[in-house]
Amino acid sequence: MNSLAANLEGAPPARVLVRGVNWLGDAVMCTPALLRLREALPQAHIALLTHEKLGDLWRGHPALNAVLSFQGNEGVWSIGRRLRNEKFDLSLILPNSMRSALESFMAGIPRRVGYGTQLREVLLTHSVAPRQGAVQMHKRSRLGVKLLARIRPAKPRRAPPASAHHIHHYLHLVAAIGADPTPVRPQLFLDDEHELRTALEKFGIDADSPVSPLLGLNPGAEYGPAKRWPQDRFAAVAMALRRQTHCRWLLFGGPGDAPLANEIAAWLESVAAAHPSAARTAGEKFVWNLAGQTSLRELCALLKACRVLLTNDTGPMHVAAALGVPVVVPFGSTSPELTGPGLPGEERHRLFLGKAPCAPCFLRECPIDFRCMTSITVKAVVEAVLSRLATRGFPGP
Repeated sequence: MNSLAANLEGAPPARVLVRGVNWLGDAVMCTPALLRLREALPQAHIALLTHEKLGDLWRGHPALNAVLSFQGNEGVWSIGRRLRNEKFDLSLILPNSMRSALESFMAGIPRRVGYGTQLREVLLTHSVAPRQGAVQMHKRSRLGVKLLARIRPAKPRRAPPASAHHIHHYLHLVAAIGADPTPVRPQLFLDDEHELRTALEKFGIDADSPVSPLLGLNPGAEYGPAKRWPQDRFAAVAMALRRQTHCRWLLFGGPGDAPLANEIAAWLESVAAAHPSAARTAGEKFVWNLAGQTSLRELCALLKACRVLLTNDTGPMHVAAALGVPVVVPFGSTSPELTGPGLPGEERHRLFLGKAPCAPCFLRECPIDFRCMTSITVKAVVEAVLSRLATRGFPGP
C-alpha cells in the first residue's frame, strides 16, 4: 500500500472534492473511478467540480453527494475562493492540466492528489506517478501516415492490451488513496420513467414498440472529419434498416452537427416518399432530427430509449453505453482499445476497425485516402445493428 493510502486508513477524509474532466466522453470514462472511490469512502461527503455544461450529467449519481459547477469564463481565483468555503480536506484531481491543480491549491485543500505532470508537482501534496502499461495517444505525422500507407503487405495491427483503456487512467488515481482499481462498467443514472416520458412528449416521439423499434443515429464528431464515417453510408444504413425492420430513427448531435443531420433526415424522407416500401403507411413519420435541440439530460433519456445506437467515436457513444444501450461504431483515426465504449471487450457493442496500416493516427483530417473508414462497408454495419437488435428482443424482418 502506498504511503498516502496507509495514511488515510487511520484518518479517512470526511469531505472530498473530485475535480472532474471537461469533455463528455472522458466524464463517462471516469465513472468507474468514482464508483470505486465511493466504495473506499462510504461515509465521506464526495463532491464533484465540473464545467457547467456537464453538470446535469451527474444528477442522481450514487457516487456523489454534491455537484459544484463553474462557468467557462470563471477564473481560478474565483473558483478557489468558492472551494475554500466548502472546507474540503482532500482533493482528487482527474485532469492533467495545471489549472485544475491550481484551483485546489488556491482553495487551501490540505491534501491534493493528482498526476505529477506538466511541472505541477509543486501544487500537489501527493503526486501520482503514471501507471505501468499506460499507452499515450500520440499523433502520427502526415508524412508518417503517407509512408505507412505505402507498405505492402500491410503489417498486422498490434492492438494495445485491455489494461491500456483510458478508464484505468482514473482508476489508478483513486487507487492512490486506497480504492480498488479493478474496473467496473461505466454507468450513468436516470429517473427512467419520468425523464424518458418527458423527453418523448417534448419532441412528439412515439414510444418504442416491438414492431417499430427506435434506433439512434449519431453521424457527427467534434474532433474532426477523420472520426466521421461518411455521411452517405450512415444514410444508407438507416434506409436499409428501415426497409428491413420498419425502425424509426432519432438523429443526435450538437449544434455544429445540425447541417449534417438535416441532410441525412431530408434524404431519408425523400427516399421514403419515392419508395412506398420504405414506409409502413403513407406519410408515417420515422425520422426525428434532434441535433442541437436537446439538453444534456434529454440526450441521455432519448439515447436510453433507443434499442441500438449507430455512432462515430464521440461523447454520445460513451453515454449510450453507460446507460446500457448497445452501440455500433466505425473507428477511424482513434483507438477502440484506448477510448472505446463501456468496458474493454464488452460483447454487447460492435466496434469496427478499417483496413489501414496507419490507423490509429489520431489526426483530425486524413492526409491520404481515408481508407480506415471507407473500408468499413454498409453491409457489415447493417448486419451488426441487426444482431444487436436481436439481442434486445427484436426478431428482425
